[in-house]
Parts: sequence; C-alpha cells; structure tokens
Amino acid sequence: MDAPDTYQRELKIDADPATVFAFFTDPQRLMRWVGVSADLEPRPGGLFLLDVDGGHVARGEFKEVVPVSRLAYSFGWQDRADFPPGSSLVEVDLTPTNGSTVVRFKHSGMPPADVPSHTSGWNHYLDRLILAASGRDPGPDPRRQPAR
Repeated sequence: MDAPDTYQRELKIDADPATVFAFFTDPQRLMRWVGVSADLEPRPGGLFLLDVDGGHVARGEFKEVVPVSRLAYSFGWQDRADFPPGSSLVEVDLTPTNGSTVVRFKHSGMPPADVPSHTSGWNHYLDRLILAASGRDPGPDPRRQPAR
C-alpha cells in the first residue's frame, strides 16, 4: 500500500533507457510531454525548473543523476507556501526489458491533500511520456493554460 504522501506508477515504454532518460533531462524533449518551458541542470545540486502548464511552476534540485538508469530530484511549487520548492522528492528508475524500458516512477513527500491532484496530473503526463518517448506525437496538452 502506498504512503498517504506518495504517488507511484510503473510503466513500459517502447524505447531504450537512454532515449527515455533524455525525456527527463533534456528541456526540449521534456517539453514534448510536459511543460511549456524548462531549465534543467541534470547533475547533483543542479536546478530543476519547469513551468508545467503556463501557470504552475515547479522548482527543485537534482539529487541523483545516474545516466540512463536513475534520476531523483526535489520538487515543489513556486507559489505554494504549503508545498514549497524542493519539499518533495521525485524518483525515476529505468530498467531495460526486451528492447523496451520499464519506468518506476515515485513522487513522495507531498502534502496528503495534494496526492489526488498530483495522481491525476502524473497519470496524464506519464501517458504523454509513453507516446513521446516511443516516437509518437502526444498532441497538444489539454491542460496547458491559455496564453496571457
């Protein structure tokens, strides 16, 4: 059973781990499945900054970067005193499996009241990742905020 402050999901992507890893560490590839802008420094202590939808900006710091197998970064929202930058942890483990990659995704340390909305958000965006990393077009993001 998951902890009340945690979202976890395992998914399979028809791509090698190096390709999937790049979709978490390269800003242009990241924005194919989530976000409208990103500033990433994928090294321990490096910046993780993502404007998810044109209105919600996530900020944190990379904690672990093991090329093509594991990432961990802190995560929180710039405009939320109750869920501030760096206050939770996202962990991504990549395992090659028969020409594909199994992704074990975990977001822990969230305020329990935020887990349902983040579960919905992560499910939406990880479904888009499956398409993008396997070479398909996830299409326009329906969660993106209208331009201001």
